[in-house]
Amino acid sequence: MLYFEDFSEGRRFDYKPVEMNPAEMIAFASEFDQQPMHLDEEAGKRSILGGLAASGWHTSAVGMRMMLDAFMGNSTSQGSPGIDFMDWRKPVIAGDILNGFSLVLEARRSNSKPDLGIVKFRNEITNQAGEPVAVSECTVLFRCREKGQA
Repeated sequence: MLYFEDFSEGRRFDYKPVEMNPAEMIAFASEFDQQPMHLDEEAGKRSILGGLAASGWHTSAVGMRMMLDAFMGNSTSQGSPGIDFMDWRKPVIAGDILNGFSLVLEARRSNSKPDLGIVKFRNEITNQAGEPVAVSECTVLFRCREKGQA
């Protein structure tokens, strides 16, 4: 279990690769982002995106899952007060293999809640060519270890 004290500045958590499945992309878009380039291969090819493209929101949701699998799911996370920014830098096309990492930028104890630590992350999702497709920065709250805990 990862506690606040495990998130030192500069620590990096690598993600496991995820292949963007066309059926899953269309299912997500059908419910949450019904734009033609996210729903239909031919419409995607006619768009500036060049093919069936994942919604940026879908890419972000996949990134959240990657974070959970890499470290967040085995942590004392208490949630996030927000995201500083989220940039969708390059289209994610059906069949792309996404990878990436989260990097600890800052870590400090909360002044108002001393049992919590505040950790700022930079999260980067890349495609199979190593090109960034999504970049974000967010803050997450983690429980601190109790006194005397290793």
